[in-house]
Amino acid sequence: MLRTKYLPTPRTALAVLLQIVLAAGKALEQTQQIQLQVQQQRQQQPQQVPYGTAAEKRLADWNGDAGGHYGGDDYGGSLAGGDYGGDVGGGGGDVGGAIEEHHVQEHHDDHHDPGYWKKKMIWKPGWKKIWKPAQKQIWKPAWKKIWKPVWEPTKKAVWKEIQVPAWKKIWKPVWKEIQVPVWKEIQVPAWKKIWKPVWVPIKVPAWKEIQVPDWKKVWKPVWKEIQVPAWKEIQVPAWKKLWIPEWVKVGIPGEHYHGTDHHGWQYTSHDLWKKKLIWKPVWKKYWKPAKKQIWIPDKKLEWKEAWKQIWRPAKKQIWVEDKKLTWKEEWKQVWKPDKKLIWVPDKKLEWKEAWKQIWKTEKKLEWIPDKKLAWKEAWKQIWVPAWKEIWVPAWKKIWKPVWISEWFPNEDHHHHHQGWADRKDSQGQNAQPVPLSPEFAGNQNKSEQQRLVERNQVRWNRSFEGDVKSPAESLLPPPVPTSNQNAAPSNFTFRTR
Repeated sequence: MLRTKYLPTPRTALAVLLQIVLAAGKALEQTQQIQLQVQQQRQQQPQQVPYGTAAEKRLADWNGDAGGHYGGDDYGGSLAGGDYGGDVGGGGGDVGGAIEEHHVQEHHDDHHDPGYWKKKMIWKPGWKKIWKPAQKQIWKPAWKKIWKPVWEPTKKAVWKEIQVPAWKKIWKPVWKEIQVPVWKEIQVPAWKKIWKPVWVPIKVPAWKEIQVPDWKKVWKPVWKEIQVPAWKEIQVPAWKKLWIPEWVKVGIPGEHYHGTDHHGWQYTSHDLWKKKLIWKPVWKKYWKPAKKQIWIPDKKLEWKEAWKQIWRPAKKQIWVEDKKLTWKEEWKQVWKPDKKLIWVPDKKLEWKEAWKQIWKTEKKLEWIPDKKLAWKEAWKQIWVPAWKEIWVPAWKKIWKPVWISEWFPNEDHHHHHQGWADRKDSQGQNAQPVPLSPEFAGNQNKSEQQRLVERNQVRWNRSFEGDVKSPAESLLPPPVPTSNQNAAPSNFTFRTR
């Protein structure tokens, strides 16, 4: 039987994922810092015009010899030798094969000390990103044989309690009717003398509030019928002269020639008529608006004197009915209590034998359905650990060839610099210098630039222009060297005489 392993919980998986994100963020910050340093070096790097001929190279060597003790190191000679672009950043990339640099020995002689430069190839350590195989623990599904409980239906015998009928002898009480003598309270009539109050009607004088008629002078508004002048819009008849066209028949006097026919006969006519259009005057009746003064009825509000009947309060003496309480003798029939012997029905309790049906409990054997726990074979999917072959990034230390230039003094110390006497270039004063910066180098002719580079034995190193790798490509950057003797300061320029 396979052993099951504890599966990682979602909380554990979340913690591992957070650690991976933090590591990637740190690597991203380091990569951004590297990019920022490269950009600063590019911005602070002065644009220098390199030499393009052998004579200019000698001038640059002389300038490098003159500024060889800049800041107490040998950077000036190495920079004037024409190999500044080959070692920016401490020998960064391996573009274009071996990298040329100058290795200047420390000397305190005069800058006119004769000597010569000699090239030497050395091996410089570097780091290369490689992928190496590794194993990663994964979980793969597997099947495990287990036994799970299953309920199987069965039957079991039980005793069931039932009720069966039976008879039981009992004594039950019975009420028997009997007559019992008792004394009954009765009421006997009697007469009693009493005094009762009686209300006697009388007349009492009183004052009554009454309303007496009276007259009051008032002014009331009255609408008076009047006539008001007004203008009424009416229609009056008028006549308008119109001209209508009419065709009239007019006679044409004289003989009129109409032509000849094919036999030569001439046709003429007399007294012809023609239509003439004339304009005939006609008077047409129409209605035009006008105003007529009329009188229309209206109302005018006036105040008229009038007398109004009102009622004012007054008092009148009247006699009202009232009652007076007096006492009058009278006989009243009352009932006094007395006792009378009577026989009343009553009940007597006796016990009588009777039989009662009861239910007694007995047991009956029955089979009822039941279930039994049994173990059934089953298969369960589990996750077992396994190892997966993956590739992880690693850094490998490599050695790359670098060309350096070393200064060797001549044995004859009395040999002086001949100036420009050994100049052998044929370009003259119209020679165009080859730029060192990659931005200016892309604008020149590639064939001419290659020919000049082969003549001057200068190799251009553009490793600082390489693309910076993303965090996904390189999570672990190579170790940064502690000191770099060949690194040039960003504010360096050639010396001028």
